[in-house]
Amino acid sequence: MKEAFFYEKKDDNDVKCGLCAHRCTIKNGKRGRCFVRENRDGTLYSLVYGKIVSINVDPIEKKPLFHFIPGSSSLSIATVGCNLSCLHCQNNEISQFPKEHKGTIIGTDMTPEAVVDVAVRNGCGSISYTYTEPTIFMEFAYDCARLAKKRGIKNVFVSNGYMTPESASFMAPYLDGNNIDLKGDEDFYKDVCGAHLEPVKETIKIMKDQGVWLEITTLIIPDHNDSDQVLTNIARFIASVSPDIPWHVTQYYPTYKLTDKPRTPIETLRRAREIGLTNGLRYVFEGNVPGEGRENTFCPTCTTLGIKRSGFSVIENTLINGRCSKCNQPIAGVWS
Repeated sequence: MKEAFFYEKKDDNDVKCGLCAHRCTIKNGKRGRCFVRENRDGTLYSLVYGKIVSINVDPIEKKPLFHFIPGSSSLSIATVGCNLSCLHCQNNEISQFPKEHKGTIIGTDMTPEAVVDVAVRNGCGSISYTYTEPTIFMEFAYDCARLAKKRGIKNVFVSNGYMTPESASFMAPYLDGNNIDLKGDEDFYKDVCGAHLEPVKETIKIMKDQGVWLEITTLIIPDHNDSDQVLTNIARFIASVSPDIPWHVTQYYPTYKLTDKPRTPIETLRRAREIGLTNGLRYVFEGNVPGEGRENTFCPTCTTLGIKRSGFSVIENTLINGRCSKCNQPIAGVWS
């Protein structure tokens, strides 16, 4: 139990949550759409503070972050809950748990100090707030991130980006990296995710403006967000924020409530990658298809191979202080 950030009291003990873009009005005794924030007599509480449901040491490439301390380890933590209801959620067992189990909250109690200690003991260069949507456990992520920074550990969100400008601006100074899903067009967000597109685009711009290293992921689902127009619009938006933002175009596989479509054909990923490069992006990666050779980093100037990857492993890194070993071109990223 922790009093929540970003809410205001209303009449009749109602509260209005300002953490995510749903901006739920929550009546006394009820919860928001995330199912992990509850109004108790006019005070909004986080029910998942310190309730860790998953904790693992992962390669940073798994987030995926390809231009952020490559080859390093990241301590990944999550609580239950999410502010979206994506039909294709790959972590639905924990993200949708409170919604599908009558509001039940599960997790092992941990303090921020304990989380940071685990990261230090395991030699992790960062802590990733991931698996579910970190926005919904921001109070805990914030406390962990402040302690981590004091001990020289970086902080990473892996996020759907469905924040308010207030919460995004508040958290950005404590984040070093953020992989944000840009899932599709407005129809995709409404029909598949129960959300809207514009707040995600706004979060991306805020994070970039505040100096957070950004990478964007689009899970491409056949017949839902795989048209040339949708992919072109995504690529052009990313390029308008910065052509140096890496874009991960990733293979979908049937899961949760969206099982009527096949895995994304590799040809579709190739087309998406070409659309990204054609529209000005310098770094576009194909995801969930290891061994295809399009998960490598190339110099955008002379095309020299800079980082060779296989899945989540770095096989070779020829960059010198973040620069191309052949032409000395700076490669955008966080390298140390």
